[in-house]
Amino acid sequence: MTALLTGFFVSFSLILAIGGQNALVLRNGLARNHVFAIVSFCALSDAILIVAGVVGFGAVVALYPNLPFYMAFGGAIFLIGYGLLRLYAAVTSDYAADLGGHPQPLRKTLATVAAMTWLNPHVYLDTLALIGAVSTRFVPMDEKIAFTIGAVSASFVFFFSLGFGARLLSPYMSKPSTWRALDVVIAIVMFILAWQIALSAH
Repeated sequence: MTALLTGFFVSFSLILAIGGQNALVLRNGLARNHVFAIVSFCALSDAILIVAGVVGFGAVVALYPNLPFYMAFGGAIFLIGYGLLRLYAAVTSDYAADLGGHPQPLRKTLATVAAMTWLNPHVYLDTLALIGAVSTRFVPMDEKIAFTIGAVSASFVFFFSLGFGARLLSPYMSKPSTWRALDVVIAIVMFILAWQIALSAH
């Protein structure tokens, strides 16, 4: 039980920080745009990365020591690009039409979520590596499995709560001005993350 709870709370606390992926889930949750597909993709991706971390991501980095740098560089560029898109949307988008029921196509939405998930170096450098490091505390196989289950469960609980819980905010998000402000905030978050990633790459 200790391993299970440790895995859950370590994973949950790491995912809880506002980041690009979380902002994207929140935005689509508020818009009710392919919520189940998005949160399922995010949770399953996290599950894959968590298992990889427990199995031994550190061994991969040891074989390819330059991998974190290239991942950080690519991730920073992507975050800057996405932030610029959100700023552009804040200036040009017809939010009234969006709120009227014109969701983005599923393929385009999942492509953006996939990029935000798998091009985010923090997933590998922080979350995945840290969870893998914490898992080494549990040597017996049954405890290591329990730790992994706890960590994966936290991801599913978080993303499904964020995606579907966002609907509770719908009454407050009915104004185009609120959506415009949200896009500006998301853009700022993207730029801050890109800056942090660029600094960590040195």
